Amino acid sequence: MEVKLLSGALGAEISGIDLKDSSKENYKKINNLLLEHKVIFFRNQDITHNEQIALAQNWGPLENHAYVKGLNNHPEIVRIVKTKEEKNQWGENWHTDVSYNIKPTKAVILKSIKIPPVGGDTCFSNMELAWETLDEEIKKKIKDKKAIHSSLGAEFFIDNYKGMSGHEKRNYDEYSNEHPIVRTHPETGKKILYVNWTYTKQIIGLDKIESDEILKKIFEHQARLDLTCRFNWTENTVAIWDNRSVIHYAIADFYPGRGLGHERIMDRIAIEGDQPH
Repeated sequence: MEVKLLSGALGAEISGIDLKDSSKENYKKINNLLLEHKVIFFRNQDITHNEQIALAQNWGPLENHAYVKGLNNHPEIVRIVKTKEEKNQWGENWHTDVSYNIKPTKAVILKSIKIPPVGGDTCFSNMELAWETLDEEIKKKIKDKKAIHSSLGAEFFIDNYKGMSGHEKRNYDEYSNEHPIVRTHPETGKKILYVNWTYTKQIIGLDKIESDEILKKIFEHQARLDLTCRFNWTENTVAIWDNRSVIHYAIADFYPGRGLGHERIMDRIAIEGDQPH
């Protein structure tokens, strides 16, 4: 096994592990890498839908997406499609998946099916490191506070994509939940800065103006380049990320008018998480 770090902050590309092997022994090895690096990548993994599902089930029960139905024969898998004509891509903007749920996603396993010759990288940012490096004055203001996470941020993800129309969309309805701004990782005990630009709307106990000011500073801090890594996809690559510890951003540098209109297809499986505390 070889581990190639993607940046000083987080992320590693792993070689020498076969993801067709869904044994507990292989899972423990992969999960240890995941806890250490937060997001890990495996190239040249031509796994089937059933093999992707078997791998994911090691982490726990699989999650059905709140707004987008999965594949007909594999409802656990959401196929993410960007057509050649579209300039947007599902997952744009910094976010952690479904943080508006009572129990947000634990981890995501994403497999690339079709990748454009240029564009479509994904960035990840380390929220444990974001908490460690956060301004001390802001830390004092948000200590023991909670924030509201609203599903309204997901509206952009489901209404803007013609290529996703092959999946029957669930009825869209807004709902929200409150989570600690600083959560504790259930496996490592590490502190995590648990807000994100897409879904976090207000800090409870502060007026809207002060809340907006603090959140703006936090969101800018989370996007600092020294907290991030960037991954360039190839086909049949599998990414696994700890959704509790990172935020991510799917870069939509597709410009059909400049000859950069490319199709991009990914298969996503999410594992149910626990209630942040």
